[in-house]
Amino acid sequence: MTDSAERLVWYVAYGSNMHMARLRCYVEGGRGVAGGGRAYPGCRDRRMPGRSVGVELAGAVYFATRSPVWGGGRAFYDPRATGRVWARAHLLTVGQFSDVAAQEMYAVPGRDLDLTRVLAEGREELGPGRYETLVHAGDLDGLPLLTFTAPWAADAVPRVPPSPAYLAHLAAGLREAGRWSDEAITGYLTALT
Repeated sequence: MTDSAERLVWYVAYGSNMHMARLRCYVEGGRGVAGGGRAYPGCRDRRMPGRSVGVELAGAVYFATRSPVWGGGRAFYDPRATGRVWARAHLLTVGQFSDVAAQEMYAVPGRDLDLTRVLAEGREELGPGRYETLVHAGDLDGLPLLTFTAPWAADAVPRVPPSPAYLAHLAAGLREAGRWSDEAITGYLTALT
């Protein structure tokens, strides 16, 4: 791996990858956890995040398209929408972030993303599909908060309700972050759906 691949960034998960058991599929590889039957190749560097913290971002989470893994709508992040997003930031190397992003884009991991444009401009569209738009959502401890989403705005696509299994992973991830109470998490997710 190059020095670039070893640089640290925060991967901000706002969907099922907030849950550590789910993220493990993307990092270590293997078959998805309950509700997700797809096999994942994993990252080149299979170390789990050194830190994971709960964060809040400006914007909104919405559910759209239909996931072949979960059977319902997938979470997307619209940083331009009004609202607050509860998420979980995982400390990963650039190489790991690139490999997680590739797997979300149904691509083969193994190529480091060039983050120059997203870091300079706050956004970069790598393609027209879901999870092919990179977003720099701010910084934490001097490192960039990076995520990926769809290129369209929240109000530009039909909403699709998420499956109960998918919502359970979101709730579990938020709970693991230790920042919000169970009651607050239930209220947050209910408001999203």
